Amino acid sequence: MNSCILMAEIKEEPQLRHVNNDNLLAIAEMMVSIPGLRAEDPSATLRVVGWGKMADEIQQNYHKGDRVIIEGRLGMNTVERQEGFKEKRAELTAQRIHKLDGVNLTSSATEREETSSYTPPAPQPRAAAPVERQPAPVAVAAPQESPKPPVEVDEDDIPF
Repeated sequence: MNSCILMAEIKEEPQLRHVNNDNLLAIAEMMVSIPGLRAEDPSATLRVVGWGKMADEIQQNYHKGDRVIIEGRLGMNTVERQEGFKEKRAELTAQRIHKLDGVNLTSSATEREETSSYTPPAPQPRAAAPVERQPAPVAVAAPQESPKPPVEVDEDDIPF
């Protein structure tokens, strides 16, 4: 199963277009930026495509600069370049998108900790529960069977 979940920032305003004039199938395309793993790593860009109702939702609800979590299928497309060679490009077909409000997409864990407004709850003291001691289970050894002699097969008595 091909399933991919990415956290990204929308870099270009989503573009909506229609295919197949009979059914007016909507397609939304947008470029997103994915932060690198380390602070010195550059961010990667990826084309995201939504079809049908997902395309309409992308066009209406998501805009340049929004931070999102995108769930979908990752695929590779081969594109003919003007220079005369073929290039492979990754494309994510979106199945679900979730908007992140007020979340900073950074590549460094320390930066994430500094910018986070989340404070973990203080541990609650627990009342001591009475501990009930039970005797340890006693292991009972299984009786060993004596080895059986090998059974000889008489090949002359085949029943057919």
